Amino acid sequence: MSAGGHEDHAIEVHLARLLDERGMTLTELAARVGVTNVNLSILKNGRAKAIRFTTLTRICEVLQCQPGDLLSHRPGGVEGKASLSSRTAPQETPAEKA
Repeated sequence: MSAGGHEDHAIEVHLARLLDERGMTLTELAARVGVTNVNLSILKNGRAKAIRFTTLTRICEVLQCQPGDLLSHRPGGVEGKASLSSRTAPQETPAEKA
């Protein structure tokens, strides 16, 4: 966890930009998607730990965008963390090398 108490991740959320480009408020989007303002605010501010595919689908439908317009990966965004491949790759023991 980071000093702010939130999980570190390298995903950026571009909801504020998309709302601004479409002249839509967070309240209007929440009503049209069927989620609370609080939940969308958490997503918008980059504090969400997860998003349901059904919610992501509705956001994309309402904003007429693709998931990649809403979310992006920031390479090297989580410093001091092992890469996913190094954490999940099976480790070879010295006996297996011989």
